[in-house]
Parts: sequence; C-alpha cells; structure tokens
Amino acid sequence: MTRVLIAPDKFKGSLTAEQVARALRSGIAYQAPDWTTSICPIADGGDGTVAALVAHGWQQVRATARDALGHPRVVGYARLDDTVVIEQAATVGLGQLPVAGRDPMGASSFGMGELIAHALSQARVSTVVLALGGSASTDGGAGLLQALGARVLDRHGCEVAQGGAALATLHRIDLEPLDQLIGDTRFLVARDVDNPLLGPDGAVRVFAHQKGADLGQQQVLEAGLQHWSRVLGERRPSAPEAVNAPGAGAGGGVGYAAIAALGAETCRGVDWLLDIIAFDDHVEQADLIVTGEGNLDTQTLFGKAPTGVTKAAAARGVPVVAVAGRCMLTEQQTRAAGFDRVYALTDIEPDLDRCMTHGAALLQEVAATIVEDTRMRVQADVR
Repeated sequence: MTRVLIAPDKFKGSLTAEQVARALRSGIAYQAPDWTTSICPIADGGDGTVAALVAHGWQQVRATARDALGHPRVVGYARLDDTVVIEQAATVGLGQLPVAGRDPMGASSFGMGELIAHALSQARVSTVVLALGGSASTDGGAGLLQALGARVLDRHGCEVAQGGAALATLHRIDLEPLDQLIGDTRFLVARDVDNPLLGPDGAVRVFAHQKGADLGQQQVLEAGLQHWSRVLGERRPSAPEAVNAPGAGAGGGVGYAAIAALGAETCRGVDWLLDIIAFDDHVEQADLIVTGEGNLDTQTLFGKAPTGVTKAAAARGVPVVAVAGRCMLTEQQTRAAGFDRVYALTDIEPDLDRCMTHGAALLQEVAATIVEDTRMRVQADVR
C-alpha cells in the first residue's frame, strides 16, 4: 500500500489549494483504491494563505475593509487562539481590481491596516502575521500605518492622501496613536521575496510595472519611498536599517513599514506556514508527495511553496512529484529543485484558457498518470 501526501499551492485564477488537492485525491483514488491519501493544502505566505489555513482548521473572521482604491469590501482573515493572519492579496491585492481600474499612484495599503485594527478590537491578540504578496499599491505601508492611527501629515498639518505618489507631500509622522493601539502585539512578516525597499532590486524597480506603473510613474514612486524612509527614520531609530532588510520591499513596501514602525520580525512565508501546520509530521507518514502550483517557473526556485515541500521531503528521503498548469523550467532545473518529475496540464491541454476552466478534470487525469508512473518505478526497483 502506497501512502500519498497531496500538498499543493493554489492554481491562481483557477483553483484553490484545497480544490487542487481534492481533484488529485479523486484521481488517485479512482486509479489506485488501495492507496491511502491525505491532503495538506499549502501556500507561500502570499495569495491563498488564509484559505490554506482555514483548510487546516483555522477560523475565518469576516470584516469590512477597503480595497486598494478605497472601496469597502467584506474580506476574511484567519485566526487560531491569539494569532491572526492578514493576507494582503485578499484585502488590497492587485487581483481584486479590474485591469482597467488599476491605479499604481493612488493605490493604498490602508485596508490591510483596517483588518489589523478589527482583529485587535476583538478578543486578545498576541501575534499578527502579515502575509505579503500580490499587492496593488507601492505606498511603503503608509496607508496601513494610517489605518492603525498613525498621523501622516503634510507641512500644513493635513493628512497626506492615500497612495505612493502622495508621499512626496509628507512632512511629519506622529506614531503615538498607533503605538497606543498596538501595545505589545507581536508582528511577523511572512514574505515570499527578499527584496529591499529601494534601488534596482527594490519594491518599485522590480514590481511596480506589474501594477501598471510606467517609467515616469516609477520614478515618482521611488522618490516617494525614499522620502518616506527618511521621514519615518526621524521617528523610529530602526527605520534606516530596515530599508535594506530582507523583505522590506515585499507588498509594495509594507514589509518596510512593518519592520520599521511595528517592530516586525520577518520570515519566509512558506517556512512559517509549513511549520505552523506541522508539515514534517505529514511527511513522515508519506511514501510519495505530490505538490505543485499554477506556474512552475524561475520564481518557484526562490522560496515558493513547492520548493518548501521538496526541502522538507529531502530531509526524510521522500520522493516528490510536482503538478503545474504550466511548467517553464528545464528538466535540469526541476531536478535541481528536488522534483523527481513534473506533470503539466498543458501537456494534456495546450489551450491555457481551457486549462483554467477545466483544471479539476485535468488534474484527475494527471493523478492517474502519476499512479501508473509510480507503479512502474516500483516494479523497476524490485527487478
């Protein structure tokens, strides 16, 4: 009897991690009813983190918060005991906005701060985890701090407008109301990138074009973040050093604000999530692990969920195969990343739109192939 652990990330725009896992389990059960399967949805700390935690028994709390352009929406965050997890992508994420409605200059992280404030107003919270990634804004986390009570003022004593472009008008920051609200709450940034706040590898140069910013707008946003870091540095001694901290550029600079103003620690999102769900215990009970995500590409190699799985599996000698909507890596790259084999839905259905709409059925087909290949490998090993 073969024991299979199914631990995928989401297929973005198509299926949640739990839906992917259930489709794969269905396909394996049909082809190999004598095998045992367990599902363990995962995430890398970005988009899909709350859904993955809810699948593992966390409570989903619903609250009203503004999206990146200030429109109120009902969104959820995850809670377990005195720990809450706020997911940026679900709150002020780029995916929440229509392409035509994106505004890289005016988009704000304010709504994420609103969710934090909501959580702090409920039962005792000792730790807030900020799951960063998929942001629509590049405001350095100014909006988030404003939602927590910080006064971000221009030279006339008026609140600075929302968005990265408005940071140019910043003159002074009053953090006392924020400090009173957060008290001794511990903050943790779960990041999926290591980028600093500024410079060629920073929040603007690497990510702003994905949010719709042209070269001229990128110059304005970069200057705004530089000014923001200088002014915040006048109020927080740790702020200058935080500019270059790993993950400071995550979430459009929200990582920087969390480190500098909230005293946040940072960690790899996938490492945090795998630890919190006791993933190693699941691995010890498996003969084979099936992981994956929508796109396997070069980003996968740097701290994404599937490579977190291969790292944990390698320590215990458990083979890992990956399933993806599309694979952009060479066989050499996938082997180096720890995957014994990669199965892409586009190998069955080359049309990407059909892959997105028929993902569950295609995953069931792939699962059957995984069973066949695994049996052949076992037979070959016996010989």
